[in-house]
Amino acid sequence: MTMFTKILIANRGEIACRVIATCQRLGIATVAAYSDADRNARHVRLADEAVAIGPAPARESYLRADAILAAARQTGAQAIHPGYGFLSENADFAQACADAGIVFIGPSASAIRAMGDKSAAKALMQQAGVPLTPGYHGDAQAPDFLRDQADAIGYPVLIKASAGGGGKGMRRVDDSAAFVDALTSCQREAQSAFGNAHVLVEKYVERPRHIEIQVFGDSHGNVVYLFERDCSVQRRHQKVLEEAPAPGMTPERRAAMGTAAVNAARAVNYVGAGTVEFIAGPDGDFYFMEMNTRLQVEHPVTECITGTDLVEWQLRVASGEPLPLQQEQLQIHGHALEARLYAEDADRGFLPSTGTLRHLHLPANGTHVRVDAGVEQGDAITPYYDPMIAKLIVWDVDREAALRRMQQALAECEVVGVTTNAAFLRRLVMTDSFAGAKLDTALIEREHSALAPPTAVADPAVWALAAVAVIGTEAAAHSDAHDPHSPWQARDGWRLGQRAGRALTLEHAGTQTRVDVTADGDVWTVQVEGHALQARGSLAREWLSLQVGDTLHRAHIVRDGADVYLFGGEGVRRLTLHDPVSEADQSVADAGSLLAPMPGRVVATLVAAGTAVARGTPLLVLEAMKMEHTLQAPADGTVQGYRVKAGDQVGDGAVLVDFEAT
Repeated sequence: MTMFTKILIANRGEIACRVIATCQRLGIATVAAYSDADRNARHVRLADEAVAIGPAPARESYLRADAILAAARQTGAQAIHPGYGFLSENADFAQACADAGIVFIGPSASAIRAMGDKSAAKALMQQAGVPLTPGYHGDAQAPDFLRDQADAIGYPVLIKASAGGGGKGMRRVDDSAAFVDALTSCQREAQSAFGNAHVLVEKYVERPRHIEIQVFGDSHGNVVYLFERDCSVQRRHQKVLEEAPAPGMTPERRAAMGTAAVNAARAVNYVGAGTVEFIAGPDGDFYFMEMNTRLQVEHPVTECITGTDLVEWQLRVASGEPLPLQQEQLQIHGHALEARLYAEDADRGFLPSTGTLRHLHLPANGTHVRVDAGVEQGDAITPYYDPMIAKLIVWDVDREAALRRMQQALAECEVVGVTTNAAFLRRLVMTDSFAGAKLDTALIEREHSALAPPTAVADPAVWALAAVAVIGTEAAAHSDAHDPHSPWQARDGWRLGQRAGRALTLEHAGTQTRVDVTADGDVWTVQVEGHALQARGSLAREWLSLQVGDTLHRAHIVRDGADVYLFGGEGVRRLTLHDPVSEADQSVADAGSLLAPMPGRVVATLVAAGTAVARGTPLLVLEAMKMEHTLQAPADGTVQGYRVKAGDQVGDGAVLVDFEAT
């Protein structure tokens, strides 16, 4: 069979753009499938053709096998690349493609089905001699029975959705009393995400590392492993940082894990890209967790250390070609790290953030840095899909050098319009645990204090930077809009016989401060918090350089309405300009209400009206972006009542709970 000339990509965002990049290099035409929400998305703009497949909700578009197959037939696509998520591990879809005479760029339906049910996969792996974690993987699902199994296994245990993935439908339980509640939540999330509430229960390995092996098989009977990735740094069982090779991995352990992964793939006659995931204990033992029958989000780190293009391998294998390389030809070169840049608020329990990317600057691609992005400036992060902005991948000769590259790459990320986890990621890669490669899945919890956002209010120099930025950007905007040579249009505080000052009210980290500024050419006199600062500098092309005393401060300035963003060596600082006149008539939001942090569906209300609760008490469960989010009491007080009920759809900012603080 010859290489495809046209394929349809049954996905969106970053992975769709990633597949298109390889297809463009190989001269393969691409068809983008898109929902109503993605009509102007980046993957649609990059593809050669695009076909609408339905409304914004994934179940009405990206999860509709019939619509995707119809789009492939309509455009003459010979194959479908499913990416990851959505239908990528749906055995029925893979079979429907085969029945329609369209190549599914992935494993067979039988392989997906065998590995898709975690309980059945465990039994299959046991037969293949792959090490398993102690646990219960059977069909009985009665809560009391499962709790008895957990009691027998010994706590802590992990409840996992049998059909799950991506951290959804997964809960750690530390004692018998908490088991049933955790099981109920886990099953509810599993049913919502996968349409299957079946779970398994396993021993939770203390201080575990999450190490996965990239495998690849072809239709000629060849199977290889492309070494390992360490994906231990997680929150809510979702990966945050990944790297290859795994720090501290010995050649003997690598060979043992690679052999086990290849045996797992051979057990199901695997063809295509797959990942066998293991839990590794501190004693060197490792246990099979699951096999992901698709390309992984973190595949770029493997590409960086092996010099391969795994999407190209997928295309070649799916078209009938043998694997491009055999095991003895694969080698590890250097070290690679990947960070997932998300639109989410790390300081609010990683709640997703939605909005338009009014400003977006990411590092430039080069020898040491790779950016896989699914969006561009002006695009929107919607509540319908995963809120990933981009993946930042760095490579260098060793881990220490790669870590420096990652710190620099994160420092270069500038995003305005949504809240991101960029600052959290910068703190994370600089923790003692990560820098010292003391890795396990509890790293984020263990480094909680180091990962907390700084609470210190900005020093006077920062207030001065913001004040000069406000005045400078306003003057520049006014000059652009009017005659720059007219003295009547100048906004420099000129008065007859003197320079008049300007008073600004700025807010940073919840603190408001008055800043008085007087300009005389490029010299600024700033009064703030009893400090008188003399500064000299200029604003050119949104870059502000300001000499305060012996220190030169330099920042990239982005104005977004009343907000002033200072991007620089210390990360991003946002200050808000307050106008007392315009704010005087604005109503104040009800302080006694709990508001929806994002659009979503109410899953459950957790306490009765009239209940006195302590700060942090769970009050309501909201489902958004395929995950459950528990909203907590903001302070000690009383729940006066709920304005919503289970099943209600709510918008961003909707009042959910009437709450009276005490």
